[in-house]
Amino acid sequence: MSVETSARPARPQRNLPLRRLLPMVVRAPLEGLAEVAREARGEIVRLDVGPFRPYLLSHPDHLQQALRGDWTSYLRKGMFWKPIERLLGDSVIGEGPGWADSRKVLQPLFTSRYVSSLTADMAATIDEGLDELTPGVTIDAMEEMNRIVTRAVISVLFGDRISPRDAEVLGPAYATANTSFGFRIALPFVPDRVPLPGDRKFMGARQVIDDVIYPLIRQARTEKSDGPDIISALVRARDGEGRELTDVKLRDDLASIYGAAAETTAVALTWLWPILHDHPEVAAKLYAEIDEVTGDGPVDARTLPKLRYLTMVLREMLRLYPSGWAMPRMVVRTREIGGVTIRAGSQVLISPYVTHRLDDFWPDPLAFRPERFDPHTEQRRSRYVYLPFGAGPHQCLGQHLFYIEAPLLIAGLLKRFRPELVTEGPFPVQPAGTLRSRKKIEMILRPVKK
Repeated sequence: MSVETSARPARPQRNLPLRRLLPMVVRAPLEGLAEVAREARGEIVRLDVGPFRPYLLSHPDHLQQALRGDWTSYLRKGMFWKPIERLLGDSVIGEGPGWADSRKVLQPLFTSRYVSSLTADMAATIDEGLDELTPGVTIDAMEEMNRIVTRAVISVLFGDRISPRDAEVLGPAYATANTSFGFRIALPFVPDRVPLPGDRKFMGARQVIDDVIYPLIRQARTEKSDGPDIISALVRARDGEGRELTDVKLRDDLASIYGAAAETTAVALTWLWPILHDHPEVAAKLYAEIDEVTGDGPVDARTLPKLRYLTMVLREMLRLYPSGWAMPRMVVRTREIGGVTIRAGSQVLISPYVTHRLDDFWPDPLAFRPERFDPHTEQRRSRYVYLPFGAGPHQCLGQHLFYIEAPLLIAGLLKRFRPELVTEGPFPVQPAGTLRSRKKIEMILRPVKK
């Protein structure tokens, strides 16, 4: 394994003036921020939005300090976090008083070993979802990925308590909530009392989520099950003072875990179809591996470790299109980072989407190259230059689940079908709660000829 040479140290901040920032926010905010970071080559950039002047951090050394080394000075609070709090409240992904208790309860349920034990059940559930796909007709890739992934995740979260109808409405409601607060993310300084486009859709979707989850919590409390599903584990849990978690806390944690386990996976996998369309050589190699590894048999726990090229494709896909594209922080104590003094109360923007495009760490960063993650030739990189699942104490619990769900779904689908993209690119990104395409990605599934 070769060792990548270190990039030059980042220098102190640059400033991005309002006259350049506003057109970027209107046209393509995330692509614009990535270009700014590339031009700055890792220097800290201050975004001059009137009195609201957040700092853009992209260099891995700075991210290591903010997300791990001095993480208690950079908390999940402030303007950028408000839209997410409106959906997920005081949950395991936040910085409220109960997040550490929740994470302690949930951590054992998301280890690699435990998640691997669920492979057979998830494979069977995903196969059922794939059996329902209709070949030869145009389908919405996001809707179908969400439908199949949600079905697989539901049993992990809720056991057998959830009705088919509630399972069907939960995914679309979460997707609507995630895509309706784009203006709140782009304009985080606007008070909640001032209506913005998308607010009404958001509130309706949040109500649907509540109408599904709260009855399940009440049912789980009544049953007092010792089962391995997550809702049972949370009902059994106690906070730092030995008290049961409140219904609101359980709701917030379950909504957050659903997002980490289902929503982000479905969104990420939707990007794979335009990627394979644009890179037929990657598609051909992927089809060949799946055919060779699985043959006439199923995609299961035995075959998953052998799908090495598929894993490389998924990792490169997450580099270019990380579902969790933003990790905003508020500085609660004045700190110096990269030679720049950042005052307490300042907002900091951290985005894997941006860092994953830095030329100093990713040669030809906009190109899709699965070989970057070939275990035989992969260069050693800073832990903080590739972070699709975040980093530090708040690293996403769902990463092990992703690397079982995603290969099961993709390999199972490509054993049956060859996707044919209907929508013409390019596909600009939509920086909502997760990283979606601004355009609907539609495709037709052609049966594989045996």
